Formats: sequence, structure tokens, C-alpha cells
Amino acid sequence: MHKIWLIIKREYLVRVRKKSFIIMTILGPILMAALLIVPTFLATQTQEERIIALNEDVNYILEDSEFIHFTTIPTSEAELLKTDFSESPFYALLYLEGENFTLYSNQQISLSVSKSIERQLEQLIEHEKLKLLGIDLQMLEDASTEINITTKIISEDGFTSNSQAEASMGIGFISGILIYMFIFMYGTMVMRGVIEEKTSRIVEVIISSVKPFQLMMGKILGVALVGLTQFVLWIIITIIISTVAELAFLDANVMVTEMNSSDQSVILAQVAEFTGGINLLQIFLAFIFYFLAGYLMYSALFAAVGSAVDTEADTQQFVLPITIPIILSFVLITPIMENPDGTLAFWMSMIPFTSPVIMMVRLPFGVANWELSLSIGILITSFIATTWLAGRIYRTGILMYGKKATYKEIWKWLKY
Repeated sequence: MHKIWLIIKREYLVRVRKKSFIIMTILGPILMAALLIVPTFLATQTQEERIIALNEDVNYILEDSEFIHFTTIPTSEAELLKTDFSESPFYALLYLEGENFTLYSNQQISLSVSKSIERQLEQLIEHEKLKLLGIDLQMLEDASTEINITTKIISEDGFTSNSQAEASMGIGFISGILIYMFIFMYGTMVMRGVIEEKTSRIVEVIISSVKPFQLMMGKILGVALVGLTQFVLWIIITIIISTVAELAFLDANVMVTEMNSSDQSVILAQVAEFTGGINLLQIFLAFIFYFLAGYLMYSALFAAVGSAVDTEADTQQFVLPITIPIILSFVLITPIMENPDGTLAFWMSMIPFTSPVIMMVRLPFGVANWELSLSIGILITSFIATTWLAGRIYRTGILMYGKKATYKEIWKWLKY
């Protein structure tokens, strides 16, 4: 155990001291925030006011919006615009010929502009037709009804709590994506580390002091600690960034220091209501478990692949069968969220190669305790079995050089 701890310590310190680790730890949350915020910000900043000219035959009063303004021009001027927009202050010309509307412009008309005009015209023409039929528009407006259905979840104890499908889908999707990313990211990190040590012949010196299985486990656990460290730091940095952003963009008339306790309690109540019926503590603990157990199982297989090849280019034939289940679970996230209690969802959350992602997708929607316990038990058993099998491949493959491994060769290594 002492030797495994030394390997864990070495793997951890070597990786966390790298500049790439420090840079990605700091830039990761910033890049994710930028990916979500910048496109929206740029979309609002790049909007410009556009003036749409209407010829006199357009007898409909179109309402101006924030960026679109309408003005009526004489038919003679409209006829000139149809052929020459070079010195026109207008973005486009809406021309009515008979019953057909046409937009003229000297540039490609924005889809949002054309759709906005279409919606207004459709509504105006529809109202005009209803009036001609003798239908009172005010009666139609009074008859329109909006219903908000509140959903409640009844627990086994008979207690009811609010349910928000949007919150469950959001938490499930984010949890599944994070598990998928971490397994791939840190699993391949283990594989590359094994290949580097094998090709540089450093492993021959290390094997003289420790057993191959100890080396494999030390490397896997060391990288797992690196992943947990980076994940915790990402959470802390994300909280700091969100707090700073909230302070920076908060309305000047409402300072944080002036928020009274009632305002804060209202916000907390809204958050509690939005996540009502979702056991956040259970989801957090399950996320930690499935992240570690899924990573440990897959990284053991990645380590076995790394030990069986001499270059990263040779890993493709062995990596593909390993990654197909995890990729499949990623593809099935949306169908699972649509029917989290279905047969497909149940079995995918039991199969150990897909359960880390699928069970995290299902948990926010509510999963029976026996299903969660069974999934955890199967995953732990599978982790032990795959680690044992990977260790048998690793102990032989780590010292094999100059010969491309085949599935037949690896089968022999398992039986040694």
C-alpha cells in the first residue's frame, strides 16, 4: 500500500504542477461562461435600428419594435426604390401588389426582420377577416384562457412536494454531460501517461521496484485525485465569477448591501420551489460516486490499452469498443429524459458501462432506492472485475515492445 501511495503522490504532484493544469483550471470556467454569455451579449450589441418603408397601398398599421421602425412613403417613391436602393436611408421596402407582399432591399434581408413583418401582417389580416365575418375581437380576447398546471410529487411517506420538469431535465443533462466529459478526459490522460512511460523505457526501472498492478492502480488513483481537485477548483472559481458578474451587472439603484432579509428569503424560496421534489444532496453524493466509480472502471481499461500499444496512433482499434457504450449513453440522454422510468432507461442505468451517465440523468426525476442500490452494487462489482482483467493485460503488455498487439494476443495475456 505504501508503494501505491508513493505512485499516487508522484502522479498527482507531476500533473497539478504543470502549467497546462493551472491554465485550464483557471480558464475552464471562464471559457464556459464566455461560451454562454458572449454570443448573447454580441447578439444584443450588434442589433441596429432598421427602417422599413411601406408603399401607400399597404393599409395596415404595423407597430414599431425596438430595432424595427415602419414609415409610409408615396407610391412614386416606392416605385423608384424597387429599382435603386443605393442612396436610400431605408433598410427595405414592403410593397403590396394586389394581394401579394414583397420585400425589396439591396442586401440580404435578416430572417428575424422578415418573420417579424410576416407575424404582424398575419395577425392584422386575420383580425380584419374576423371583423368582416361579424366576430367581436374583444369577445375572442376575453375568451382566451391561460392555464398554469402545478405538478406535485407524492412520496412513499405520503408527503407532497412541487415538481419542476425543467429543473429535473437541466440537472440531469448537466450531470450526465459532466460525467461523460470527465471519464473521457481523465481516462485518456491515464492511457497517454502509460504510453509515455512505456515508450521512454522509464517503466522498466519502475517495475523493478513495484508490481505492475500497483503501478496501474497508483496511476489511476493519482489522476482521479487530479480530476477531483480540478473539479472542486472549477466549482469555486465558477462561484467567484458568478458573484463578481452579479455585482458588476447589478442595477445601480439596487446594491447588494441594500438587499434586505425579506428579498433574500424570497430568492431562496423561489430557488427551493424551482428545485422542489429534487433531492439535491442525493444527486451530489451520487455524482461523486458515479464520477469516481465510472472513471476508475474506464481508466483501468484505458490503462490496459496504453500498455498494449507503443504509440497513441495504435490505440484506435482497442479504444473504440471501450468508448462505444459511453458514447451511446451520451446519445441517449434526451430519449432517457423523455421517459426516465422506461425499460430502456432502467437497463441502461444498470449496465455498468452506461450507468454512470444514465443514472445521473434519471436521478432528478426520482429513482427507487432499490434501483439506485442495485446500480451501485453492479458498478462496484464490475469495477473490481474490469480492474482485475485490466491488471492481467497491463502486467504483460507494459513490458512488450516492437510488436503490435492483437485481440488474440491480448486474450493470451489474460490466460497467462
